[in-house]
Amino acid sequence: MADVPPCRNAPASDRTGSPFGSLGAAFFGVTVLVFASCGVASGGDSTSGGNPSAESSAAALAGSDLDGGSPDAPDGGESDAGADAAPVGKPAGDFVLVDEDVYADTVDGQRKALFRRMSASLQLSAEAMAPLEAIFAGSKVMGQGNPKMTQYPMTRKQCREKRAAAGVVEIEYSMCGSPFMVPIYDASTGQTAKDAHTCIDEYEFPGIPCEHPVVWVTSREAQQLCSAMGKRLCDAHEWEGACAGALKPADVEYAFGKSRRDMRRLHNQDREIVWSYGVAKDHKKCGTTSKKNKGCTSSGYKSCGSNTFPAGSFPECKSSFGAYDLHGNAAEHMNYPMKAAQLGSAGGTGETEMKGSWFIFSTYEAHPDDCRWRAPDWHVTKLMDRNSHGNYHLGFRCCKDIARK
Repeated sequence: MADVPPCRNAPASDRTGSPFGSLGAAFFGVTVLVFASCGVASGGDSTSGGNPSAESSAAALAGSDLDGGSPDAPDGGESDAGADAAPVGKPAGDFVLVDEDVYADTVDGQRKALFRRMSASLQLSAEAMAPLEAIFAGSKVMGQGNPKMTQYPMTRKQCREKRAAAGVVEIEYSMCGSPFMVPIYDASTGQTAKDAHTCIDEYEFPGIPCEHPVVWVTSREAQQLCSAMGKRLCDAHEWEGACAGALKPADVEYAFGKSRRDMRRLHNQDREIVWSYGVAKDHKKCGTTSKKNKGCTSSGYKSCGSNTFPAGSFPECKSSFGAYDLHGNAAEHMNYPMKAAQLGSAGGTGETEMKGSWFIFSTYEAHPDDCRWRAPDWHVTKLMDRNSHGNYHLGFRCCKDIARK
């Protein structure tokens, strides 16, 4: 893969350094995003626009550690001064993905187009992309759904237009050291962004607005992909806190020393019941109105399409921190520590946990999906088990420890 050329629409002074153009300087601890179209060459391996149907789209618009260890957190350039100042940003509609209208009809073509979009949107060099591409290459099915079966209910362009109409603004917190991440902390005790020790992806992996989530990924592969980007898979309580708007300490969120079943029971019985968008459940605020394929009766790659929405398609479906799609679209892998040493923030890994609802929940609510609900130990394995679970509606997002000076 060739190096990404500079952004053609950016002034000369912005063609190196910050990927966010002339406004990419820290502003009260918040970095403003400027989205310029970058000249990434399109390959001849994809077909354009052939996947989402017009009918379903109209309805919808109404440095890698391959063993999965936690990476050393890079210097995020974090500044405490003003870290919790009012966010300032750029209208989301100005961010146009490379190959926005390209929907490939093969797995290889799908991946190549995705890699081009990741490279351009996340400003990842060929060297940075290489370990990510290698992880994908180790799987026959990892991607954005079986291209032969998947019927997306909304296109990337429609997502962008919907967000623009809703007045969505994209920001980046410099403390996170990566685009499209937000700091999480315990707002219920008066903490602010400057107190945060962790950031979480705003969007499901690959962590880009208006991109379809990566699915058919195991928990091991999810941890490897996060690690290759200088991040890690989120601990269950971090995901829950990002959803509920208050990250609680790990020592009160897990009954370490007890069985997994008892840990779940003790947590669920007294949990706060809230959704990312508020205290009243409303599945239609999120990406839950898609459908399963008619022949999809189990989790088969050849019969089940990953009929997801582009990430961030539902502006109301976000937490107070700004994390989208914690309900609906794709369910998500995360790390479940059975003891403190297995916390991702401590550099460890525990067992698998799958949380969040997925794209059919408006018509079939398979289980509770409030923020702090802990799931049964479905398909449980060690997080880094080579045979850990993956399916057509299961993705993930990453967390990152903030580098403190």
